Amino acid sequence: MAKRGKRYQEVVKLVDRADLLDPEEAIELIKRTATAKFDETIDLAARLGVDPRHADQNIRGAISLPHGTGKERRVLVFAKGEKALEAEESGADYVGGEELVEKVAGGWMDFDVVVATPDMMRFVGKLGKILGPKGMFPSPKTGTVTFEIADTVEEIKKGRVEYRVDRTGIVHGPIGKVSFPTEHLVENLLSFADVLIRARPAAVKGTYLKSLVLSSTMGPGIKLDTQKLSATVEKRR
Repeated sequence: MAKRGKRYQEVVKLVDRADLLDPEEAIELIKRTATAKFDETIDLAARLGVDPRHADQNIRGAISLPHGTGKERRVLVFAKGEKALEAEESGADYVGGEELVEKVAGGWMDFDVVVATPDMMRFVGKLGKILGPKGMFPSPKTGTVTFEIADTVEEIKKGRVEYRVDRTGIVHGPIGKVSFPTEHLVENLLSFADVLIRARPAAVKGTYLKSLVLSSTMGPGIKLDTQKLSATVEKRR
């Protein structure tokens, strides 16, 4: 295991690993432990009681956080004609057809999110082995295969987050920057948790939201009380 730096060793003393905190308490503690010289991202890691090997439990989707993520995302759109023009006008960074597919196939990866119109998927399909492992292959489940190009690009630019459970049953995703007001981070967190809770598969028995940990880019993990979190989510619906 890599040796932690002095800065980390100091801030970790502020965290009691046994504590299960409320959302506001957790975020305030993260702000105290985020001492890097840049604006750190706060990430969520939710362990779910699902078996991703079963198709009906392979949870994935997208959410538009109410206060965004604070990160600029470069959007690539595969489209032609009017839809290509729509993509350009809505702020897409790169727009094109087969020629852009070939550029990506050749190793170009200067983008963060990929969107495609349904008619372009017969060309984009060849990029599955390139974009798939990076979680960027367009999919109807995440709303990235669509004719609603303008709305989709605008949502992504504002801070839409795509998520997918990994093989260990954990969903990862950002909820904003340390510099965000605490109340904005709490709202983003509760919105993300609400989406995950609503996505519970009917086949899952027992505890579904097993644990939820928040951490800044360079900071230690902070555990949340999942029962209180679920109750708070339920009250705000």
